[in-house]
Amino acid sequence: MLQTNSLIVILIIGLIAGWLAGKIMGGGGFGLIGDIIIGVIGAFIGGWLWGVLALPVLGPWWLTAIVSAVIGACILLFLIRLVKR
Repeated sequence: MLQTNSLIVILIIGLIAGWLAGKIMGGGGFGLIGDIIIGVIGAFIGGWLWGVLALPVLGPWWLTAIVSAVIGACILLFLIRLVKR
């Protein structure tokens, strides 16, 4: 069961990851809600990929969470742009 503080952490990491992925992929901003959605979905993709590839932990848990979420969000944005064409 998610507690209130863990939900806030998920949203903050999602926001950071979505914003960074938007900057890395060279697109315009998605707005607050769009960045959170892209980041949270990207976190699921990145977390799954991180586990499948058995990559090591980078340091504090939040650093690994942000890096994996950004990687997942970049993959998500790439796939969205690929489908849009």
